Amino acid sequence: MIQIGVAYATSEEQTWLDISVFEGATIKEAIEMSGILKKFPEIDLEKQKVGIYGEIKSLDTLVEDGDRVEIYRPIKIDPEHVEHNKYKLRRIAPVVEKLN
Repeated sequence: MIQIGVAYATSEEQTWLDISVFEGATIKEAIEMSGILKKFPEIDLEKQKVGIYGEIKSLDTLVEDGDRVEIYRPIKIDPEHVEHNKYKLRRIAPVVEKLN
Protein backbone atom coordinates (compact mmCIF):
# COMPACT_ATOMS: atom_id res chain seq x y z
CA MET A 1 0.00 0.00 0.00
CA ILE A 2 1.09 3.56 -0.71
CA GLN A 3 -0.07 6.86 0.81
CA ILE A 4 -1.50 9.62 -1.40
CA GLY A 5 -3.74 12.66 -1.07
CA VAL A 6 -6.85 13.47 -3.09
CA ALA A 7 -7.81 17.15 -3.36
CA TYR A 8 -10.87 18.96 -4.66
CA ALA A 9 -12.14 22.49 -4.09
CA THR A 10 -15.39 24.27 -4.73
CA SER A 11 -15.81 28.01 -4.36
CA GLU A 12 -16.99 27.37 -0.79
CA GLU A 13 -14.96 24.40 0.40
CA GLN A 14 -11.56 22.75 0.04
CA THR A 15 -11.23 19.04 0.66
CA TRP A 16 -8.06 17.02 1.15
CA LEU A 17 -8.25 13.29 1.85
CA ASP A 18 -5.24 11.21 2.88
CA ILE A 19 -5.77 7.64 1.72
CA SER A 20 -3.95 4.36 1.19
CA VAL A 21 -4.16 2.72 -2.21
CA PHE A 22 -2.60 -0.39 -3.65
CA GLU A 23 0.65 -0.02 -5.54
CA GLY A 24 -0.15 0.23 -9.25
CA ALA A 25 -3.43 2.13 -8.72
CA THR A 26 -4.47 4.64 -11.36
CA ILE A 27 -5.67 8.18 -10.71
CA LYS A 28 -9.24 7.05 -11.47
CA GLU A 29 -9.03 4.14 -9.03
CA ALA A 30 -7.55 6.38 -6.34
CA ILE A 31 -10.34 8.95 -6.76
CA GLU A 32 -12.98 6.23 -6.60
CA MET A 33 -11.36 4.64 -3.52
CA SER A 34 -11.18 8.00 -1.73
CA GLY A 35 -14.96 8.39 -1.51
CA ILE A 36 -14.77 11.98 -2.77
CA LEU A 37 -17.25 11.24 -5.57
CA LYS A 38 -19.92 10.55 -2.93
CA LYS A 39 -19.17 13.79 -1.10
CA PHE A 40 -19.23 15.80 -4.36
CA PRO A 41 -21.66 14.09 -6.77
CA GLU A 42 -21.23 16.98 -9.22
CA ILE A 43 -17.74 15.73 -10.11
CA ASP A 44 -17.77 14.27 -13.62
CA LEU A 45 -14.50 12.50 -14.37
CA GLU A 46 -15.48 12.20 -18.03
CA LYS A 47 -15.48 16.00 -18.36
CA GLN A 48 -13.26 17.37 -15.61
CA LYS A 49 -9.50 17.33 -15.81
CA VAL A 50 -7.36 15.66 -13.17
CA GLY A 51 -3.70 15.92 -12.31
CA ILE A 52 -0.88 15.40 -9.89
CA TYR A 53 0.72 18.43 -8.24
CA GLY A 54 -0.80 20.85 -10.77
CA GLU A 55 0.17 18.91 -13.87
CA ILE A 56 -2.71 17.60 -16.00
CA LYS A 57 -2.68 13.80 -16.24
CA SER A 58 -4.96 11.14 -17.72
CA LEU A 59 -7.18 8.98 -15.52
CA ASP A 60 -5.05 5.92 -16.30
CA THR A 61 -1.84 7.48 -14.93
CA LEU A 62 -0.35 5.42 -12.11
CA VAL A 63 -0.07 7.14 -8.74
CA GLU A 64 3.09 7.00 -6.69
CA ASP A 65 3.67 7.18 -2.96
CA GLY A 66 3.21 10.75 -1.72
CA ASP A 67 1.33 12.03 -4.81
CA ARG A 68 -1.39 14.66 -4.49
CA VAL A 69 -4.16 13.77 -6.92
CA GLU A 70 -6.19 16.84 -7.86
CA ILE A 71 -9.60 17.13 -9.49
CA TYR A 72 -10.00 20.41 -11.36
CA ARG A 73 -13.31 22.18 -11.79
CA PRO A 74 -13.81 24.56 -14.72
CA ILE A 75 -13.05 28.19 -14.00
CA LYS A 76 -15.76 30.29 -15.57
CA ILE A 77 -14.63 33.66 -16.94
CA ASP A 78 -16.65 36.45 -18.46
CA PRO A 79 -15.44 36.88 -22.11
CA GLU A 80 -15.17 40.64 -21.60
CA HIS A 81 -12.38 40.03 -19.11
CA VAL A 82 -10.49 37.41 -21.14
CA GLU A 83 -8.43 39.85 -23.24
CA HIS A 84 -7.62 41.99 -20.22
CA ASN A 85 -6.39 38.98 -18.26
CA LYS A 86 -4.98 37.02 -21.20
CA TYR A 87 -1.50 36.83 -19.71
CA LYS A 88 -2.93 35.19 -16.58
CA LEU A 89 -4.93 32.60 -18.53
CA ARG A 90 -1.92 31.03 -20.19
CA ARG A 91 -0.90 29.31 -16.96
CA ILE A 92 -4.35 27.83 -16.32
CA ALA A 93 -5.58 27.36 -19.89
CA PRO A 94 -6.25 23.60 -19.55
CA VAL A 95 -8.99 24.21 -16.96
CA VAL A 96 -10.48 27.51 -18.17
CA GLU A 97 -13.93 27.57 -19.72
CA LYS A 98 -15.27 30.79 -21.29
CA LEU A 99 -18.84 31.80 -20.55
CA ASN A 100 -20.99 32.35 -23.64
